[in-house]
Amino acid sequence: MSEQTQNIVDMLRNKGLTLGVAESATGGLVSHLFTNVPGSSDVYKGSVTAYANQTKIAVLGVKPETLQQYGAVSPQVAEEMAKGCCCVLNADICVSDTGIAGPGGATPDKPLGLFYMGLAHQTTVCSQKHIFQGDREENKKLAAQVIFDWLEAYLQNLE
Repeated sequence: MSEQTQNIVDMLRNKGLTLGVAESATGGLVSHLFTNVPGSSDVYKGSVTAYANQTKIAVLGVKPETLQQYGAVSPQVAEEMAKGCCCVLNADICVSDTGIAGPGGATPDKPLGLFYMGLAHQTTVCSQKHIFQGDREENKKLAAQVIFDWLEAYLQNLE
């Protein structure tokens, strides 16, 4: 992942963009992996690990109504986390995650391993749904990998 992360750092630098991360289910793993790359401080603004719903509301500006209506593990919350992160960190692009890493927390509507990732950049706000089949640690690593894959593809497609 470090070669890919270095590529992301280089693309951000070449495009004059900064990055922020809002993490829930990955608990800081994305930030940890990103800051392992030398030179990431040139483009990386930081992260918010918003594990509790109250932190999502108070720090990232996720609407309480969104949490009540859709739940913390939803595309709506992932998108609001990413959008709020851009404001809080004054970053050009922010990615986010929310999910059920396991082993508990699953419901009939939301299975174990369900994650939503969000991305916000200018007027673009979008999300992706993934269901991973690993244990808690594997699911967190898979979620981080998906975020890096998505961010790399998004940056490659920017003009």
